[in-house]
Amino acid sequence: MRVELDLAAAHHPAAKAGTAAAIDGVTLAIARGEQVAIIGPSGAGKTTLLHVAAASLRPSAGTVMLDGAAPWSLPRRDLRKLRGRLFLAPQMPPLPPRQRVVTATLAARLPAQGLWPSLRSLFYPDDIAGAHAALSRFDLAEKIFERVDRLSGGERQRVGLARALLSPATLWLIDEPLSALDPIRARQAIATLVDESKARRVTLVATLHQVDVALEHFARIVGLKAGRVVFDLPAAQVTRDMLAELYGSEFDRLSEAGSSEFAPSVLPVQPVVMHCR
Repeated sequence: MRVELDLAAAHHPAAKAGTAAAIDGVTLAIARGEQVAIIGPSGAGKTTLLHVAAASLRPSAGTVMLDGAAPWSLPRRDLRKLRGRLFLAPQMPPLPPRQRVVTATLAARLPAQGLWPSLRSLFYPDDIAGAHAALSRFDLAEKIFERVDRLSGGERQRVGLARALLSPATLWLIDEPLSALDPIRARQAIATLVDESKARRVTLVATLHQVDVALEHFARIVGLKAGRVVFDLPAAQVTRDMLAELYGSEFDRLSEAGSSEFAPSVLPVQPVVMHCR
């Protein structure tokens, strides 16, 4: 799915009246099948940007286009169909606590199912093998029949990501998918999402705090700060100075902790991890 934002502005869904827009004047074009990482400090507007791209949050100014269609001008039925073609994964997926992992995973297919198949799948999962295969990509196959409330936070996060592999969507919007994962699991998860999106020609847009992971796995990096795009570049062209501008004083503290990881001008493939919250 192609994503185009033109001078888009929007407020965070939980923002109080009179507060500044979370994103303001964002212009961004993402081609069908492209993989893009959005980085930036906390409060930059990354999550709001994903919700605007998902047509779940109406922009207060500017436009959003998905595959050439303006979602907010569509009839309600057509808007629902359009939303069924995308997958939005929040930082911590809202999985029903008493549901089995297999059921929670297969729920990703609901947008493509009718009412009765959807209801039946709640009690009789119809593709246990498919759920097992998706969970295996995130080392969760042994948890397939566990209840969700018995999983750790990191395991729940990985179940949310496994759902993407079963979704009929052509656009994956993934919000901070690594916040509860250790470094090894984080790289495995991102590598799986990037590899699968490429193989399926699915558009992947992920917000990340882990700058090193973004530079390692994504060809294109968008830096967002105070609701505006600071840079939009191939990963190889993102420099230390650009990150210093993006993260401000937080960058100096993190650089001191791992300055030997930086090249004089351009960051290598695996620079210091930045957890900016």
